[in-house]
Amino acid sequence: MGSYVRAEHYDLLALGSGEAAKFIACTIAATQGKRCAVIERQWYGGSCPNVACLQSKNVIHSASVPAVFTWRGLWHTSSQWEWRKRRQNEHEGGFKQSGVAFIRGEGKFVDRKTIEVTNADGQKRVLEGDIIIVCTGSRAIISDIPGLKEAKPLTHVELLELEELPSHLIVLGRGYVGLEFAQAMRRFGSAVTVIDKHERTLMHEDEDVATQVQEVLLREGVLFSTSTSVTEVSGTSGESVTVGGTASGETFQVKGSHLLCATGRIPNSDNNGLEATGVTLTEKGHIAADEWNRTSEDGVFAVGDCFGSPYFTHIGYNDFRIVNDCLNGKATSEARRSARQVPFTLSTDPEIAHVGLREHEAKTKGIKYRLAKIPMSAFLRSRTLGETDGFAKALVSAEDDTILGFTAVGPGIGELLPLVQLTMKKKLPYFEIADMIFTHPTLGEGLMFVFGAVPPRS
Repeated sequence: MGSYVRAEHYDLLALGSGEAAKFIACTIAATQGKRCAVIERQWYGGSCPNVACLQSKNVIHSASVPAVFTWRGLWHTSSQWEWRKRRQNEHEGGFKQSGVAFIRGEGKFVDRKTIEVTNADGQKRVLEGDIIIVCTGSRAIISDIPGLKEAKPLTHVELLELEELPSHLIVLGRGYVGLEFAQAMRRFGSAVTVIDKHERTLMHEDEDVATQVQEVLLREGVLFSTSTSVTEVSGTSGESVTVGGTASGETFQVKGSHLLCATGRIPNSDNNGLEATGVTLTEKGHIAADEWNRTSEDGVFAVGDCFGSPYFTHIGYNDFRIVNDCLNGKATSEARRSARQVPFTLSTDPEIAHVGLREHEAKTKGIKYRLAKIPMSAFLRSRTLGETDGFAKALVSAEDDTILGFTAVGPGIGELLPLVQLTMKKKLPYFEIADMIFTHPTLGEGLMFVFGAVPPRS
């Protein structure tokens, strides 16, 4: 601790103000009167409300209504700065109301439960806490492909800060982030080329799901280069950039105005002094912790992306619930990491919604199931919207009548997940949904037809 005589003491100290950390600190401070502080180097509330989930979905939604929004119209009426300002004010008010001290600066561990914070002026202060919450998040991967880093590629953060529409956007990676922005930018008017090393999009999803989404994007004019190995990048993103390599064994080269890296994320577990603690890391760089987010150091918890939880804000909120229960002596086998549902939606148009077991996962694990699958056109609401691309399918156990998994591709289909999730959580039979009376014509009505199509047990 150098020349410091005394560190400022807190009952609970959080490094990072993301979803889990902000709720843990605010809840403990407000309900127990504990002295809590949150250290944050950049934005109140972390990335989700500022540069990730909320803002990116706003852009994606705007791209689906081009008659109302153009690229310039969107940026002039709802600028990045104004959006962040509103979100910052909301979170600042939340911290003040709960009594949490918000400390701006770069935090670095100097001892097991001691963090040195350096502010923008270079001034330092030392804080220590009885309980430590590590919530340092993750960042986009920029690989070591020759010339890539020198090309200054965009990540999702910089893409949201652009003041001009790319004439030709090259997207490296065709996972969730890559596909969402590829479609949005194409709808705004950019030429878009998506490059990926895999044979198809969304490698973790069932093939019929990935095929459906790719067909829509192809129809809209997004170009795909599959089975492509990128070996070199030249130029500068924002001016002129060229990506070269091989595609299916043939020489490949594409030239664009901007380059977006969307090849995955890595945890922010480096350069913050964790080696000064008793905390250990996994092979992939995540902070190692148990089913209740407890690290190898007593009293230190890891939450969110840096811990390796699925990289979703709603899972970060679930981390908060788990840690809060632990801190209040209420940890149970039901409220643990491996017991939770992990629903998600992909905000392409049509949307992908999923929870539970995928069909290819069931086959790989040898789990016997019954499959019900119907086209989105059978969801009568989709016809009134004129958006019938997609389908919905349910996996039901062959041994009993419980739901193993549900996946759908369709307009606003993520809104249907809660009913399916609740049925799965309570281990109710699938026909409880099939026998319901749904309002006509709503998207929910389609669930009646999906689960009504489940084959009988043999």
